[in-house]
Amino acid sequence: MAKYGKKAQQKVKRAMHERKRGKLRSGRSGKRVTSRKQAIAIGLSEARRAGGKVPRKRGGSRKRKGGRKRSRKSS
Repeated sequence: MAKYGKKAQQKVKRAMHERKRGKLRSGRSGKRVTSRKQAIAIGLSEARRAGGKVPRKRGGSRKRKGGRKRSRKSS
């Protein structure tokens, strides 16, 4: 069975076309989107809102940088 529905395909296609022509803008800031991944994410998000068949988003970011934890100085 397909993971994504027709609605998702249409929304992502539209977002990719807009990105290619330099017309796609991100949500609040309104900055121009140049990243392919960002364009796909916007398309899928729109499809979700329109009630299309799209798998759930993974919660939180998976990448985490190593390193030392900084402690706050108390005054």
